Amino acid sequence: MIGASAPPATRCSWPARGFTLVEVLVALAIVAVTLGAGFKAAGALTDNAERLADVSAAQWCADNQLTELKLAKQFPGVGDSDFACEQLGRAYRGTLVVRPTPNPNFRRVDANIADDAGHPVLTLSTVLPRY
Repeated sequence: MIGASAPPATRCSWPARGFTLVEVLVALAIVAVTLGAGFKAAGALTDNAERLADVSAAQWCADNQLTELKLAKQFPGVGDSDFACEQLGRAYRGTLVVRPTPNPNFRRVDANIADDAGHPVLTLSTVLPRY
């Protein structure tokens, strides 16, 4: 037949509705990977915030000890001494390490701070003059 239109395309007996199982599983896998990465990032932020609080408090302890030495206006003797400090409700243990320098009019003083479990947190150094 000339001029007759072609028959309509064959259609599926089921109408296309929703997603296939494979599409749903792929979407769930993407969501799971994204959530895992988000939880890992949140954990890292929490750890970093806790570390920053520890280091800040340890620095206050070290600053206090070194300032006390400066205010004493006495030339420190060579040797090690221990001290304890509490900041922000946490206990810290410290060691002041006094060493000679090439110039006998100066001493190098290191304040080593550790947490209550003994893990090193911070070392702060200064040079003190003979008064």
